[in-house]
Amino acid sequence: MADTYVRERSTEGRKDLRYPAAPEPLVVPVYDNHAHLEITDGVEPLSLTEQLDRAEAVGIAGVVQASGDIESSRWAVDAAASDPRVLAAVAIHPNDAPTYAAEGSLDEAIAVIDELAAHPRTRAIGETGLDYFRTDEPGRPAQHESFEAHIALAKKHGIAMQIHDRDAHDDVLETLTRVGAPEKTVFHCFSGDEAMARVAADAGYWLSFAGNITFKNAQNLRDALKVTPLERILVETDAPFLTPVPLRGRPNAPYLVPLTVRFMAAELDVDVDELCARLAANTLAVYGPFA
Repeated sequence: MADTYVRERSTEGRKDLRYPAAPEPLVVPVYDNHAHLEITDGVEPLSLTEQLDRAEAVGIAGVVQASGDIESSRWAVDAAASDPRVLAAVAIHPNDAPTYAAEGSLDEAIAVIDELAAHPRTRAIGETGLDYFRTDEPGRPAQHESFEAHIALAKKHGIAMQIHDRDAHDDVLETLTRVGAPEKTVFHCFSGDEAMARVAADAGYWLSFAGNITFKNAQNLRDALKVTPLERILVETDAPFLTPVPLRGRPNAPYLVPLTVRFMAAELDVDVDELCARLAANTLAVYGPFA
């Protein structure tokens, strides 16, 4: 399965589809908290093993493989079972939940996620949550139903939950408060502002920052990072998306995490090795050991 993919990333509007050169390795290894390695990208797609080998060579010790539907969730579990550098996160993505609901199969799909969540290499439910950017009002009840069902699964299996939150900050926070958040709740690719970061951190959630924190128009993310306690920070790629500046638009991969980590360290005015040690400890606290 390492050489098969679930889908291919669109090339529309992208000029350079070459994978970038490897950055300077990190001295203290960290983990990519959220990636989609089942999506092929670039002019020379990388297999799972190639992705992980490149990552390991620059100090990325492991990857949490996230999911969005039944097929990608099964792929994630297979990947985690085949390589100790991978842990699985399984879920129905909020933008896919209305489709399953319209087909009358949302409950069945969530039941499959429940089965996959029982695998010992599955350490998170994700990504789940709410997305008001791509889903209009008619599809939102299905998103809410799915989100609450996924929260229940994370609690049932005693594993973490990765939240997808796009243009739905208030409703995501309200749902977590009303239903009760899992003990280990992560805002994947945190997209809020300083005020939301304070609320999330005070509630005991983890905030995961991706390459878009380097984008010129992302001052809200940099402000959020600076008020988040170090013990609540994670790093991710969301690969193959959100490649950090100056490589924006090119294929992203776990081996590019050092670019984001060094940017974050500069923003926080902390030593890179110190930040890496904290990021690694946080990741293991959320997901448990990789091997």
